[in-house]
Amino acid sequence: MAFRGQGRQNDRGIAKGRVVTGGVEDIDVLISGGGIAGLVAAAAFGSEGYATLCVDPAPPVTEESHQGADLRTTAFLQPSVRLFQDIGLWDRLFPHATALQVMRIVDAGGATPQPRLTRDFDAAEIGDAPFGWNLPNWRLRREITARLDQLQTVRFLPGRGTRDVTARDEGALVTLDDGQRFRARLLIGADGRNSPVRQALGIGVRSFRYGQKALAFAVTHDRPHGNVSTEVHRSGGPFTLVPLPDRDGQPSSAVVWMENGREVARLASLPRAEFEAELNARSAGVLGQLSLATQLTQWPIISQIADRFTGPRTALIAEAAHVVPPIGAQGLNMSLADLAMLLDLSRDGLGDAEGLRRFDRARRPEAYARLLGIDALNRTSQAGLRPLRDLRAAALGGLYGIAPVRRMMMRAGLGLR
Repeated sequence: MAFRGQGRQNDRGIAKGRVVTGGVEDIDVLISGGGIAGLVAAAAFGSEGYATLCVDPAPPVTEESHQGADLRTTAFLQPSVRLFQDIGLWDRLFPHATALQVMRIVDAGGATPQPRLTRDFDAAEIGDAPFGWNLPNWRLRREITARLDQLQTVRFLPGRGTRDVTARDEGALVTLDDGQRFRARLLIGADGRNSPVRQALGIGVRSFRYGQKALAFAVTHDRPHGNVSTEVHRSGGPFTLVPLPDRDGQPSSAVVWMENGREVARLASLPRAEFEAELNARSAGVLGQLSLATQLTQWPIISQIADRFTGPRTALIAEAAHVVPPIGAQGLNMSLADLAMLLDLSRDGLGDAEGLRRFDRARRPEAYARLLGIDALNRTSQAGLRPLRDLRAAALGGLYGIAPVRRMMMRAGLGLR
């Protein structure tokens, strides 16, 4: 089967699509999933000149105050920023980004919820650039969809999902839930932890469950954050404050508060004043008085990895391939590492079998190793017994005190060698 529109051209070099016999449209790349990873993938392959289609059952929510807005934030580490620069996205995102210069870990696991050990990991120790830049997820969706509108090579069809997939060496045949049919040289499953593409290919998963959920929201606070991202550890999971731009003239941060599911339900049901009292107790006062600035959203916490990341003409990325708890800014950065490698391999042959084998051999072991590391950190942070919390603090202090180990941990967290 010969595909039309093959090869790399400029943004306006390929028509939006071509219908062929039998009502099946040939296309270079079809991306199932319009979350942040899927939207970035569409921008990436579209900027390379490939005729690209991105579909998702739900339209993106692009305003903070709207129902269903994703109030989490994403800290994009240096390799992800370089990808954004390469595909023409960074100029749109940079004006809304807040630099992350220091990653601070605070242990508040003593008898009272007060800081008893604080350790700073400063990006200046390993280079001139910050660790990364933080952006709200709802704003990311707005800016990336605006970029897609500029690319004549890309169609984004929100409100349409993937119904059926038949993946063969000659192409991946995809039927959408409205009956439209496409044959893609490369099908990318970026459609979440319950990925329809992964299920259609019969790929299993291994899951780790913690009984946790996360509350995500934004706060204002008395003290400036100073471009420091802070993880406060006591029990139940990390409590993370990530820098945001000022809000109404006050310093602001995004919060991800991980706790067991019942505790999250209790916290979410509290009146505002009582919730803020609990919030300030859990923050250990690291940024002074915190005030709730947005609604609360809840997210289940699991780890999960697919048994393989590829099938004929098909690659899984992001949460279709791997899911990790929100610790150390790893989740979406792992997803963009998937995309960067897939994009690089496509230059030697879009969707060919050897490139997909190389992708699976490289990305799955890397993702699994990071998943296991994050799993261990999360279980350590959940510790409720005081002796275990004391052991955690001692381990942190000991590792931090060895400068080569500290720098190695920072570089590994960034995905640098």
